[in-house]
Amino acid sequence: MADQVEFEFKKETIAKLLTKSFKDSKTKVSGDAVVLMGEILKVFVEEASRRAMKQATAEDSEQVEVEHFEKILPQLLLDF
Repeated sequence: MADQVEFEFKKETIAKLLTKSFKDSKTKVSGDAVVLMGEILKVFVEEASRRAMKQATAEDSEQVEVEHFEKILPQLLLDF
């Protein structure tokens, strides 16, 4: 089993991603919303990684490639 890798998204990046979808440029994002969205993104990335690893294993691949992510992405997006 692969080692767990801890990662974190930059709060500024998350805030920019959130504000891009706002129609009113004066709309603000609270710090709590940024933290929560960071956790959601972290869960999404972890699940995508696990599914891609499982796909690679099913194909007897020793390494996870972009193609493995491409294969699991439609299913992953439907689950979220």
